[in-house]
Amino acid sequence: MARRKGKRNKAAPTAVAPVSNRFDAAGSGRRLRGWVAPASGPNRAIRQGATTLRNRARDAARNEWAAKATRTRWAVNLVGTGIVPRPRKQPPDVKRLLTDLWDAWVPVADADGTLDFYGLQAQVAGNWIESGELFVRLRTRRVEDGLPVPLQLQLIESDVCPLWDSRANNGNEIRQGIEFDRVGRRVAYWMYRDHPNDDRPLAATDLVRVPADMVIHVFEPTRPGQIRGVSEFSTILAKLRGVADFDDAVLDRQKLANLFAFFITNAGNPAVRVDPLTGLPAESGDDGEPMAPIQPGTGQVLNPGEEVTFSDPPGPGADYDDYMRIQSQHLAAGSGLPYELLTGDLRDVSDRALRVIVNEFRRHCEQRQWHILIPQLCRRVRNEWAALAALAGAIPADLEAAARSVTWVPQGWPYFHPTQDVQAERQAVEAGFKSRDGVITARGDDPEAIDEQRAEGAERETRLILPRTGG
Repeated sequence: MARRKGKRNKAAPTAVAPVSNRFDAAGSGRRLRGWVAPASGPNRAIRQGATTLRNRARDAARNEWAAKATRTRWAVNLVGTGIVPRPRKQPPDVKRLLTDLWDAWVPVADADGTLDFYGLQAQVAGNWIESGELFVRLRTRRVEDGLPVPLQLQLIESDVCPLWDSRANNGNEIRQGIEFDRVGRRVAYWMYRDHPNDDRPLAATDLVRVPADMVIHVFEPTRPGQIRGVSEFSTILAKLRGVADFDDAVLDRQKLANLFAFFITNAGNPAVRVDPLTGLPAESGDDGEPMAPIQPGTGQVLNPGEEVTFSDPPGPGADYDDYMRIQSQHLAAGSGLPYELLTGDLRDVSDRALRVIVNEFRRHCEQRQWHILIPQLCRRVRNEWAALAALAGAIPADLEAAARSVTWVPQGWPYFHPTQDVQAERQAVEAGFKSRDGVITARGDDPEAIDEQRAEGAERETRLILPRTGG
């Protein structure tokens, strides 16, 4: 078949649409031209600003109510009276041995001799929130020291482990004061012997290598690969300082406004300066101007031509309360706390809304308890405690695994409506949705201890022929 001759048809050219940003926030127009966002990795960002941020966070916690309240509220709700270990399914005699030994060690856990173990938990939580991180040194003691278990804990601020990069003599890399082996595992921390910024003029400034198995590093990594912590105040410090300066300015203005003053004008002879109260020559101040004091309950007839004008200073402004409330809400959101909990302001908050707010905050607390405090601090301490207890002969060697096997129980949350909440728990247990032991444990109590107390109470009531008060 013959091919038909002729011009080949060409497709008509189409206009190519200009490429534009698919995200408005990625644009570079007039509105966002000044937004310079550096592409910093997680550790470079920390190295460049962590020290200044940490120092400002501590200064704010010392001097600003919102920062101090943030630290306090988080520590109170994360730890409360303590996150307590409960031995799992052990024979009664083993459980009693482990519980009694732990209870004897708790009061002497602090290497400084100031707090017990649960007090140390609260201090760790507060410093983690404020400074972004904290180190705990596991101090092994001698058996002759007389401790129930030869272990004590020393809390160390992050200043002691500087953001220092180098290479160790063994070839390991040191990044921000932490030594990593060739596969990226932490093997040591490089620390000063004393706090470099404390009141210790003779403190050594040389760095000491501390094995990683003797140090607990408590911090919350927010980016993959992050090796040091960042203060919880990082997103609110600038606004906190601005709001505090504004509030101080309003306070100073009101101080001046409270200086009640009046002015006497003399339309007759200004050169004659007479005290209208006494008729005598007026006393002059340091600047040479005449002064006219006034006393409570005074009624005074002025001289002809004189009149009194009272000062009318401005107030704090009709929108002051609303402005400060909104700014406090911003600070609360940035700190992770409910506004009502941060400020104590419960205006216009219904009971149902408050329950939703508090329940959301409790979920945040439980996440931090089970993701940070319990795995990083509590389990590490308990494992070291169990190993040293077995090594020192405080427990049989074959009970070391049992000593490690515990359930950590945070302090229970209080009921909103005790009658309604207890009834709901009872119905859930009766319906099989919960166990009685689970309800008791969620309250921070030990089910076996509760049962023993109930049995002892029932026996005592029977022996003393008392009316029964409960089941």
